[in-house]
Amino acid sequence: MNVVELSSLSLQTFLTMLVVMDPIGLAPIFIGLAGTRASTERRALALKASLVAGGILLVFGLFGRALLTRLGISLDAFRAAGGLLLFLIALDMVFARPNSAKESEQEEREARERADISVFPLAIPLIAGPGTLASIMILSSDAHGSLLLQAAVLLVTGGVLLLCYLALRLSGQIARVIGLTGVHVVTRVLGVLLCALAVQYVADGVRGFVIH
Repeated sequence: MNVVELSSLSLQTFLTMLVVMDPIGLAPIFIGLAGTRASTERRALALKASLVAGGILLVFGLFGRALLTRLGISLDAFRAAGGLLLFLIALDMVFARPNSAKESEQEEREARERADISVFPLAIPLIAGPGTLASIMILSSDAHGSLLLQAAVLLVTGGVLLLCYLALRLSGQIARVIGLTGVHVVTRVLGVLLCALAVQYVADGVRGFVIH
């Protein structure tokens, strides 16, 4: 392992998690769910949601590979399946459609009626959704057992999670500064990047099947 490999995986992790978690896109959703609540309550919800999502990502990052092995699922199969899932999420982002892979309409209605929205739907599935969990498992597997690379993946993911927390905390200011149009522009740009990343994941998975 060298510095180039470390920096490459760190950059890949940052861009992947930034696109999948979409901190800017979380802001208007949070406003819709908790905009009428007191500022102290919104801060508490943002912190709890970020901590819960972080715990889930940590578990999947550390033990996801062992879970796949236990279930008899190859990494190539999971990489291809994760790529297809990310591609569907990316299409929703590009075309500004409700993301059914993260949250259904019924779940959204339920969320608006819940007193505590930090665990559901904020932590799961908006932050730590299927695409995010698939991504951290794939990125962790790219560490190839190196503790330093594994730590880099988890630390960079934690950094993006911090951005999500700040986006939730500053959701009102973000919405006022860039507006709904700005949020849609950012989300669509990230969606295009996620499409390319998803295709790469599928290609890597298929190539793995062919080689083996």
